[in-house]
Amino acid sequence: MAEIITDKTMDEIEILAKLHLTDEEKEKSREEMQRMLNYVDMLNTLNTDDVEPLTHIFPVSNVFRDDVITESTPKEILLGNAPEEKDGQFLVPKTIG
Repeated sequence: MAEIITDKTMDEIEILAKLHLTDEEKEKSREEMQRMLNYVDMLNTLNTDDVEPLTHIFPVSNVFRDDVITESTPKEILLGNAPEEKDGQFLVPKTIG
C-alpha cells in the first residue's frame, strides 16, 4: 500500500511548492495525491516479466538524414535582407541600456 500523505507532508509540499492553500484546497490536494500514489502502487504490482522495454511507440530506428555539405548563400545576398548593415554584419537596435 502506498504511503499515507499526512497533514505534515502537505505542509512541506506547500512550502516547497511555494503555495498558499486553504484548508479545503489542502484536503482536496491531499486526496488527489493519495489517489495518484495508490495508482502507482497498483501499477507496481503488475507482472511485466514478459514485456520488452519500450523506447519508442513506433518501430523507428533512425529518422535522421545524412549530413550533406552544400554551397552556402553568399553573404551579400543575406545582407540584402537586412534593414541596416555595418561592416558586413546585421545592424540591430541597442536593446540593453
